[in-house]
Amino acid sequence: MTETFISVGSNIAPETHVPAALRALMRHVTVCGISTMYRTEPLGRPEQASFVNGIWSAVTDRDARSLKYDVLRSIETALGRVRTADAYAARTIDLDIVVFGDAVLDEDGLVIPDPDILERPFLAIPLLELKPDLRLPGSGVVLAQHPVCMQTGAMTALPELTKQLKEIANL
Repeated sequence: MTETFISVGSNIAPETHVPAALRALMRHVTVCGISTMYRTEPLGRPEQASFVNGIWSAVTDRDARSLKYDVLRSIETALGRVRTADAYAARTIDLDIVVFGDAVLDEDGLVIPDPDILERPFLAIPLLELKPDLRLPGSGVVLAQHPVCMQTGAMTALPELTKQLKEIANL
C-alpha cells in the first residue's frame, strides 16, 4: 500500500462536485485525511469563478499511472470535466497526484512530485497540514521550511465544506 496525496480543485459548482469526487474516490482507495479546503482565485483568469482547492491523503495498492488514468481521470469524466488545450479552463473537478509515496517520476503525462507544489500555496499549505514533516521525494526539500508555506493571503478557509468532507470520509 502506498500513501498518496491528491489535489482537488473545482470552480464549477464545487459544492456539488467536490463531495461527489470524494465519494467516487472512496470506492477505489482508502481516504485517510482531508485538508482544510480553501477558496482561491483562478490563476491568470480573473473572469473565472473562484476555485475550491484542497488535498486528500489516501492509501492505495494501485501504481501511480493506474491511479491517475484509471481512477482520477475517470472520476473527472464522470463529473463532467472536459479537457481542452486550455490547461487553465474552468472545471467541474480537477484531481491530480501531488505526492505518491517516495516516488520520483517524470514520464509522459505523469510528473511526481508535482512540480507546482513549491510555487502554489493552495497545494503546499494543505499538503503541509496533512504531513507536517514532509520532505519532497527527489529533492529532499522540507516543505515546512519552504517560503511558499507562508503565502496564505490569497486563500480563504472553508470550514463548513471541510467539515462536510470529513464527515463523508468518516474522519
